[in-house]
Amino acid sequence: MTHQLRSHDLDWLRLLAIVLLIPFHSAAVFYEGELGSFYVVNAQRSAGLSMFIQFVHQWHMPLFFFLAGAASWYSLQTRSQGEYLRQRLRRLLLSLLIGILVLVPPQVYIHELQDGRESGNFLRFYPLFFDGVRPLGHFEWAHLWFLAYLLVISIACFPVMLRLRGDSTTSDSISFFSMTPGLGSLINLAVPLMAVEALLRPHWIGFQNLYDDWANLLLYLLYFFYGFLFCRDTGLWLALDQHRWLICATAGLGMVLLFTLGITHMVPERAYSAPYMAYQAFRGFNSWCWVLALLALARPYRSYSHPILSYGNRAAFSVYLLHHPLIVIIAFFVVPLSLAIPAKFVLISLASLLGSLGLHQSLMRR
Repeated sequence: MTHQLRSHDLDWLRLLAIVLLIPFHSAAVFYEGELGSFYVVNAQRSAGLSMFIQFVHQWHMPLFFFLAGAASWYSLQTRSQGEYLRQRLRRLLLSLLIGILVLVPPQVYIHELQDGRESGNFLRFYPLFFDGVRPLGHFEWAHLWFLAYLLVISIACFPVMLRLRGDSTTSDSISFFSMTPGLGSLINLAVPLMAVEALLRPHWIGFQNLYDDWANLLLYLLYFFYGFLFCRDTGLWLALDQHRWLICATAGLGMVLLFTLGITHMVPERAYSAPYMAYQAFRGFNSWCWVLALLALARPYRSYSHPILSYGNRAAFSVYLLHHPLIVIIAFFVVPLSLAIPAKFVLISLASLLGSLGLHQSLMRR
């Protein structure tokens, strides 16, 4: 079995995805739209920041799961089956359990404070956090849902990944393409994504509770598997390089169309109807195009390393864990200030970024 060196283009994209979490969740304080309300909301909303959220939301989490699948491929090149599973449990499950107990309750408490449903101190509220699963109670996992989904998906895909972890040229490997990978293969991979969005999204709109969120769960499982598959099959990367600008242009035009539908209020109502299912299928296609476009644009940097990338790789997981509660806490105190929305947004974003990095330096590294 041959082992390939990790590509820095994927690391750069991972760093981009992590950094984007901060302005994305800071913008949620000023968001108005169908994706739901944040833990702390500003009295005045921002149309510009709402559009920013809708733009990033279209491809952000799919990219995360694609990169996680790619990371699993590299991990299985150097780890045994047992080492891989132990690493998954230690990194994901342990972080999830600790995070639920430490990082999530303050966010729910602040949400209750701002809504006027809570007036006592945090220590009195803490036992109430376990009084039932949201929306019937207070218990939830906030931004840590990603860890739960990734853990389940990693285990679900584990048997298939073991079969496929060798070179695609080895005789005992499974071949997924009867033809030479090209633009057709890239487009064909969009079909299952479109089917999930069209057939499941009308019912499961996206309440991330794992056990009743089949649209997201299957969608992210596919992206995870695609990330693994890309790292295994170099032909897919060659097809991506050959059709880079066509894919980027398609992604851009698709996003313009989605925004146009939203601005003109032409998005069909959610239902098992032909117009809405077609709309969701197109969203699935556009998300895939954006993931491919970002991968294509990052390809020239696959051999380019930098101290910023090295530090970012070390701090990324800490920033992911810490940024969300920091944004909620900081926004709670910033929202009442007599500042313009851009000033509040910059203040929340910058303070949470510096706070996340500071806590990483002082606590998480140890």
